[in-house]
Amino acid sequence: MTKLLGHVCRGKGDFAEWIAKLRDHYQRMTGLLLFPGTLNVRLDSPYHIPPHRLRLEAAEYGGTVSVNLIPCKVFGRPSFILRTDKEEEGKGSHSFEMVEIATDVKLRDAYGLKDGSPVEIEVE
Repeated sequence: MTKLLGHVCRGKGDFAEWIAKLRDHYQRMTGLLLFPGTLNVRLDSPYHIPPHRLRLEAAEYGGTVSVNLIPCKVFGRPSFILRTDKEEEGKGSHSFEMVEIATDVKLRDAYGLKDGSPVEIEVE
């Protein structure tokens, strides 16, 4: 396990809409019914997607954006880092220190998180 350390920060809410729209695709790939939204975490150092990961290909849902899904745990809860190809290529709005975490609950509410709260992410 690799441990990534960072702090909660505000996001734009883009993944919330797409997780809701593609609910069945994400559930099939992750085995979880994902909460429609992600927890944005600014890491202490850059993170790049490993070569072996799950992918939701744009062609699978008739879209234009492919998404990488990296299994991880946050507070011991099975979760996934989600990052689009555009973000991983450095052409998106996030730096490589930013990761978006998806799981079956709203992490902010479940764990009382606020902007600035510390988070440890265990990546398999």
